[in-house]
Amino acid sequence: MESSAEHPVVVENSLIRYRSQVQSALVRLGDADAGAGPAPGFCPGHLLPDPDERLVEFFSPSGLAFHDLGSYQGKRLTLLDLMRNPRTRTTKTYPSLVIVARAVRHIMATGERVVIVTPSSANKATALRDAVWRASSSGLVAPGMLRICAVVPDSSRAKLWSSPLSEDPWLAARNPVFTYAGAHPDEVKAVARGFVDGWAETFKKRHGVNLWHTLDIENYKVADVIRAHAEYEFLPRESADERLHVHAVSSAFGLLGHNLGLRQLADGGVNAPRSRYFLVQHLDTPDMVLSLYHGSPDRDHAPAYTYDAADGLHRQHEDPRFPQATADPRERLDPTFYTRRPTTSAEMNEIIRARGGGGIVVSGHECRTLYPRIRRLLAPAGIVLPEDPGLLREWSLVMALTGVLQAIDRGLVAEDDILVHGSGSYHAGDFRPLPEDRLTPVTEVEDLAEKAAWAVEDDADRAASR
Repeated sequence: MESSAEHPVVVENSLIRYRSQVQSALVRLGDADAGAGPAPGFCPGHLLPDPDERLVEFFSPSGLAFHDLGSYQGKRLTLLDLMRNPRTRTTKTYPSLVIVARAVRHIMATGERVVIVTPSSANKATALRDAVWRASSSGLVAPGMLRICAVVPDSSRAKLWSSPLSEDPWLAARNPVFTYAGAHPDEVKAVARGFVDGWAETFKKRHGVNLWHTLDIENYKVADVIRAHAEYEFLPRESADERLHVHAVSSAFGLLGHNLGLRQLADGGVNAPRSRYFLVQHLDTPDMVLSLYHGSPDRDHAPAYTYDAADGLHRQHEDPRFPQATADPRERLDPTFYTRRPTTSAEMNEIIRARGGGGIVVSGHECRTLYPRIRRLLAPAGIVLPEDPGLLREWSLVMALTGVLQAIDRGLVAEDDILVHGSGSYHAGDFRPLPEDRLTPVTEVEDLAEKAAWAVEDDADRAASR
């Protein structure tokens, strides 16, 4: 099916359209978990609710689209728009809806309350909170039965979206957002994990709730299989040449989910052409690119930069896969990308080394230099970038396009068919930041447990404690 920027191929409600494929991936995950023996911690099971009008409404933000962006130096560029939920503008919508749907199914079957606990650099928290609200607003579950506690780095507070979970005082009290000001942003993962591991049993006995730690790559891969199925159905290959998939990544959950979808197609007898993956990262966490090319994420493998006093930039010409110019060799362009030494590197390295692909690191200077061109490229697709890049709050899409354009210019891309996964883009005008009085600072695991206890108590508990 042909698409253009102005007339994209739109796939509405992809989680309903590919519900059987997502459920199949969940069943396989459940079988794998069973084969590994009893796992510590709560799991709600691996079933989605039965399809009815409420589930259709709940999954309705899961649309996606393919936009033909034209060609660049003879290479065809297509955008996979995964940012169509106006309440998140990121690809985290799809796995968040599936995670919450599994919790809903458990609540329906048992009557037990579930509290989702997630660390996040911001976008996972925003998407899961949106999904939790949608579960109650669509009538799938009562608001008190399903709640969420999110733990985010203090440095990410400007990226957190206000929502009905924060605007309603009753919901805000029961769905808190905790901020943690550790030495490294990704320390929130250990804090959230430590809370669930150390306090889940206590919370179950005292408050009758199940704490579910959802940051497991498998919980995300099972939803992202929809990318491969939609691509196969709506964006067939024009030749036997392999397609290059470009994605700004922290841990590459989305591409690994796409790869799982390819395996599903192969298992179903579909001879889908193999895909190559191209990773785009920023200088603060270039770990996956370093691991791919050097077998280790150690910064010793990054090129040395020389400061140029004439323009205040640091420059290097040793490695074409790193920025040639940057304001800071350790620049944190976007706090979304905060994971150091991701456990997914080994799997992604194996895939890329077997099938082809690659990776590149970009700088803010490079993104801003190409920003006017990228803005014009995306405008016909209806994706609005502010004229002032300083208003951009989510850089994923701009990073991905900067990375692939730079890679083409430097002769690093052999493929002529390129699909850019648009995993996130929003600016200051797209959302209202979460108010300061809706953020609760925590300093350690025990502090988090104490403050989370108030959020998970039911109304009878609260009345008794007064």
